[in-house]
Amino acid sequence: MVTYVLDSSAILRFTDNEAGADRVQRILDKYLDGTALVAASALHWGEAANRLYKLRGRDVMSRILQRLAAMGIQIVPVTAQQAVEAALIRADYKIPYVDAFGAVIGSAPNHVFVTADFDLKPATQFAKIEFLPAK
Repeated sequence: MVTYVLDSSAILRFTDNEAGADRVQRILDKYLDGTALVAASALHWGEAANRLYKLRGRDVMSRILQRLAAMGIQIVPVTAQQAVEAALIRADYKIPYVDAFGAVIGSAPNHVFVTADFDLKPATQFAKIEFLPAK
C-alpha cells in the first residue's frame, strides 16, 4: 500500500484551495477508500501550523489541523537518524533542511512525498516525489 507524505506546501495548497488542492483531495479519498495511507512529518505539520496561525489566527489554525487529523493524516515524528540523513541531503544537494527531511521520508519503500516545492528536484534521484502544479 502506498503512503503519501504531504509536506506543508501540499497541506496549505489543500486548505487554501490552490493549485493541486484537487490532487490532495484525491489522495485523501484514497485513504478514505482504504487504498492508501496519508502522513505528514512533524516538521511539515509545524510549518503548516505556523503559516495558518500567521494568516488566520490560532482558533482557525486549530480547527483546520483538527479536521485534517480527523481525515486520517498521521503525524510522523522525527527520528535522530532521519535528522542526520536530512542534514546530509541538505549539505550535498543544497536543499532547505525541512524539505530534505521530506526527501528522507520519500525514499522509504512505498512512500511518495507530495510537495509544491520545486527546490526538491535534485532529490528525485533517490526519493519518490510528486510535485503539485505551480501556482
